[in-house]
Amino acid sequence: MKTLPLTSVAPASADTYVLRLYVAGQTPKCIAAFANLKKICDEHLAGKYQIEVVDLLLNPALARGDQILAIPTLVRRLPVPVRKIIGDLSMTERVLIGLDLIARH
Repeated sequence: MKTLPLTSVAPASADTYVLRLYVAGQTPKCIAAFANLKKICDEHLAGKYQIEVVDLLLNPALARGDQILAIPTLVRRLPVPVRKIIGDLSMTERVLIGLDLIARH
């Protein structure tokens, strides 16, 4: 089974997207969510993003801070406001809208 990296860090700057992906172990859905997120970030935020993967099986208390009720959940911490997207992030357009990278139609 694939191992999810703990972080994928971009150089710090004012326009960096700070993203936290909450998962529960190495399930296929969680692995897919990370792969989909990485692809979207590489294509639309090249060099301007930071991803932190939080495994709630290892750190369940971390779910409280961002009020995580389902997994996988992506939380955009910066830029503000905080935004949340639930699911495997396979619907690219919805993720882009959720991250405010494209406008709603």
